[in-house]
This record gives sequence, structure tokens and C-alpha cells, in this order.
Amino acid sequence: MTDDHRTFGPMTKAIHSGEEPDATTGASAPALHLSSTFVSDSVEGFSAHNITEDTPYVYGRWGNPTVTMLENKLAALQGAEACLCTASGMAAASSMFLTLLGQGDHAIVSDVCYAGVAELAHDTLPRMGIEVSFVDMSQSSNVVAALKSNTRLIHSESPANPIGRLSDLRAISEIARGAHALHSTDSTFASPLGQDSIALGVDLIMHSATKYIGGHGDALGGAIIGSSDLIQTLRFEAGIHHGGILSPFNAWLISRGAATLPLRLERHQSSALTIAQWLESQSSVTKVIYPGLPSHPQYKLAQSQMTNTSGMIAFQVGDLAKGQSIANAMIEKLAIIHYAVSLGHHRSLIYWMETEELMKTSFRLTKDQAKSYREFTGDGIFRLSVGLEDTDDLIADLAQVL
Repeated sequence: MTDDHRTFGPMTKAIHSGEEPDATTGASAPALHLSSTFVSDSVEGFSAHNITEDTPYVYGRWGNPTVTMLENKLAALQGAEACLCTASGMAAASSMFLTLLGQGDHAIVSDVCYAGVAELAHDTLPRMGIEVSFVDMSQSSNVVAALKSNTRLIHSESPANPIGRLSDLRAISEIARGAHALHSTDSTFASPLGQDSIALGVDLIMHSATKYIGGHGDALGGAIIGSSDLIQTLRFEAGIHHGGILSPFNAWLISRGAATLPLRLERHQSSALTIAQWLESQSSVTKVIYPGLPSHPQYKLAQSQMTNTSGMIAFQVGDLAKGQSIANAMIEKLAIIHYAVSLGHHRSLIYWMETEELMKTSFRLTKDQAKSYREFTGDGIFRLSVGLEDTDDLIADLAQVL
């Protein structure tokens, strides 16, 4: 392999990037390095301030060979220069916000995003003197209207969790550049292979590696991907000072999953499209939201922006009472699909999300924003993460409760 794996195809990058045969043993598979400290063969400084790209491994929080292997793999898959892996997706989000923003700064955040990120932006950032505007980013003009002279970061999420709403990443990137701000996006629903966020002008791409990248539901992790300069800034501040680093064992597990991401994502998409089409034909289902369906309100944007529409479906079944009743039936009767949170795993997962509850706890939308949200969710939605099981079996499992 060459030094720049970004030139290879997705399967080759997924399997080989970041990995080399072990120089000592010749082992083909990557090693798992669990050591918290490393023996030095030269006099090195004791402070992380002395770290450069050429600094050997010194201490596990500063860097670890197994974690570096995963970081190089994810940077190659995303087509970027560098990556910082973190202990979870939330650690990735807090790393970005708390490194790039300070007292007196202003951030624009998607009004619908992962609940933990929304709550961090609502509750934690203002306590630190950081002003936050929450914007419906399905309309880029809303981002322009929210700009201020002290705007430092615009954070989008596309597709947005849990409703599958899209943001025009290219347009928002151009807005950010014009305002001398950074544009970060949470691309967990799409994965590194679902949309080329680097080509769309995004500065920092965030993932919960727990989801599609790891793919097996057995390891928590997060990633931030971007330019070498930005990632080095985040590595020093967030990795060294905040300490939310990824464990080597989880890095090894996630890398093992990432090796099959291109194959898995193809299957997630093909099964999800079939199931979404089937759901649209069911009289008990009142609305289906999936970016790969022509009925999605932003279908044209999805076709131009996404290279894979992944396996995330949201659907409505009517009013609140009916939604809760079907959720209870799912808990009792589903034989294959697990009634559980999370997404992007090899097994299918489904969960009921009540609109009013999320309004109170996480999103706290304005009247107009809540109206836009309810166009996707009504009183609530089922978020279905389509796994790798046989599609006919998944449809039969859903049919018994819908």
C-alpha cells in the first residue's frame, strides 16, 4: 500500500488503511496494544506541549498504536487528512464545541440533532458564556439569518436524528466560509461512505463510531475527521486535556467492523429501501420518511448529496395512543427486530419516540420549528434501524405488529 490510501477504492481502504503487517512477528492482522505507557529510547519532554507528529508513543492518553491505526483508516474512508478518535460520539461533540468555542463566542446548531448534543448545546454551552442559536437547517436561509459577528461554528446534522431531515451541506459550508466560521456536521446516519462531506466543503465531520462504523453494537466510540491542522488542535486540547480518549480495545473492535463497512452499507440501503416501500403500502402506516424514497420531501437533495441513503427509516402510525399501543405490541411480539435504542448495527433495532417528550427534554423548539418537526413526526415516530437480516424476515416480523 502507498502512504496515501485515499486514492484507493472504498473496500481496499476499509480493509488496509492504517494497517501494515507487524514488523516484528509478520502478523497480518493488526495488533491490540493495551499498554498505558511506552518505553522511551531518547530523552523526551514530560509535557504534552512538546508533542509533534514525530514524537514516539509516550503515554496512552497522548496516543496509542491501535487507536492511531483506526484514526488513519477513518481519515482514508472519509477522504480527509486526519482523524481524532474519542470515547463516544458525545465525546466527539463535546471535544469540538469545548475546543473551538469560548466565552463570548456564538454557535449555530441544528434545532434537530442527536438528543445528547442538543442538550449539551441547550444547557452546558450557555453556562460557559457561549451563545447558541438553534436553527432549522433544512432551509439554508435560516442559517444566514442567524449569523452574528461572533459566530465561530455552524453545526449541522444530516440526515438528522431521529427524523431523517437533510441539510444542504454545500450551501451551509459556503455560508460558513463567508462568515469566517467553521462548519461541522454530524454524519453518523450516513457514515463516512454515505456522503462525501469533505467534497461538500465541511471542515469537521463527526461520527458516533458506535453506530455504522463499528457496526456490531459491541463498542462505544466517536470520531472527528478533517484537516491535519484542525485535528491537531482538537487532539491537543480535547485528547490531552479533556481526556475523552478511545480505549485501544474499542479501537480494535471498531476497526474490525469498519473493514466491512462498504459491504454492510450496501445491504443496509437495499433492505431499507425495500422495507420503506413496503411500509408505504401498509394502511396502518400514515407516513414514511426515508431519503431513498421519492416521497421524502428532500429527495432531490438526497440524490445529489448522498452516495448511500443507509438504513434509517422513520415512520408514523397515527395518533399518540396508536403509537404507544404498537410499541407495546413490538416489545411483546417482535422475534427478530430488537426493541432497543441505538442504530447502525448488524441486527435491526426499533424504538418509539414521542414528539411531546422530546420537545420538553431535548429539542425545546419554537412554535414554527415544532410545526416543521411535526411534519416529519406527528405525535411520534418509530425509528427503525434496518440491519443485515433477510429482508423478507424483517417484513414478516413488522407485519405481525402493524
